[in-house]
Amino acid sequence: MLQEIKKNPMYTYLMVLVICATAGLQGWMALFTNFAKEVVGVNGLEIGISQSVREIPGFLTFLAIYLLLWFKEHKLSAWSVVLMGVGIAMTGFLTSFDGLLLSTLIMSIGFHYFETTNKSLTIQYFTKQQSAIVFARLRGLGAAANVIIGIYVFLVSQYVSYQTNFLCLGILVVCVGVYSLMQNPIQKEMPIQKTKLVLKKKYWLYYVINFLSGARRQIFTVFAIFLLVEKYELHVSHVALLFIVNNITTYFANPLISKAINKYGERVVLSLESASLFILFLGYAFIDNVWIVAGLYVLDSLFFNFSIGINTYLQKIASPRDIAPSTAVGFTINHISAVVIPLIGGTLWMINPILPFIIGAFLTVVNLGFIQKIK
Repeated sequence: MLQEIKKNPMYTYLMVLVICATAGLQGWMALFTNFAKEVVGVNGLEIGISQSVREIPGFLTFLAIYLLLWFKEHKLSAWSVVLMGVGIAMTGFLTSFDGLLLSTLIMSIGFHYFETTNKSLTIQYFTKQQSAIVFARLRGLGAAANVIIGIYVFLVSQYVSYQTNFLCLGILVVCVGVYSLMQNPIQKEMPIQKTKLVLKKKYWLYYVINFLSGARRQIFTVFAIFLLVEKYELHVSHVALLFIVNNITTYFANPLISKAINKYGERVVLSLESASLFILFLGYAFIDNVWIVAGLYVLDSLFFNFSIGINTYLQKIASPRDIAPSTAVGFTINHISAVVIPLIGGTLWMINPILPFIIGAFLTVVNLGFIQKIK
C-alpha cells in the first residue's frame, strides 16, 4: 500500500511541505519559550496570552473556505508555508512583548492555514485505508526533520544568537514554500469542494471531540514546557534535547498508530489516548521530580499523535464535497478552546501552577465519555 501511496504526486507535494512546516514550528518552539523568558522577560500570564494569540488564526481557519474562491487548495497550502517562514524570521528582531505577539501571530496564520489544507488534501487524495498511513507517514518524516532541527538547536544555541537562529530557520521555510508554489501535484479530477461553511448535525461528535482535543493540546504545548523551563530552569539546549527524544519516539510510533487505527478503529485508539492523558496531567500537577516530569512530557508527545484518529473519523462520516469545509470548521472549533485555555490557564498559573493540569485531567475524562459514542 505504501508503494501505491508514493506513486500519488500529492504525497510528495505534501511530504515536502509537512517536513518544512513541522521542522519550522519545532525550531520555533524549541527557541520560543527560552527567548520569551530570557530576552522578552514574560511571566506565566504573558506566556498564556502569547499562546492565545498564537491560536487566534486557528480559530479563523474557516476563512480558508473563502480563500479557495481565489486559490487552488494546494497553492494556498504552499503560500501558507511562505507566510509562516516570514513570521519565524521576524521573531528574533522583535524583542518587546508586543513584538513577540506580532511575530507569533504572523507565523501562526501561516502554520494553521497550512495545517487545515494539509489535512483536507490528505483526506481528499487518499482512500480510507491509505489516509491513516499517509497521516502517520508524514508525521514520522516531519519528526525525523525535527530531530535534525533539535540537534542543530542543541549544538549551536549557546554560540548563535536567538535572532540569527530565527532568521535562518525562517528563510529556509520561505524557500521551501516558494519552491512548492512552482509544483503541480494535481493529476486527477476530484470532487469540487464547497466554498461555504458546512455545519451539519451528523458531524456533531467530530466537532465536540475537536473542541476537547484543542484544550488538551494547549496544556501540552504551553504549560507542560513552561513548567519545565520556569520551575526546573531547563536551558534551551535541554529543551531542544527533549524535543529530539520526542521526535525520535514519534518517528517510530506513528506507523504503529496508523496500523492500530486501521485494525481497531478510532474509538479504541482515542480512548487509550484520553485515559493515558488523565494520568499524565495528574503527574504534571503532583510529581516533583524533573526527570519524571520530563518523561511525562515525552509520553504526552507520543499520545499527541493519536489525534490522527480524529481526521480519519471525519473521512469515514463526511460527504466527499464536505471534506475541505468540514476540516476548516473542525480546525476552528478545535481552536475555540485553544484560544481560551491559555488565558484561563495563565491566570490560574499565577494562583497555583498545578491548576491548569487539574483542568486538563478533568477535560480528558469528559473527552473519554464522548469518544465512546464513536461507532
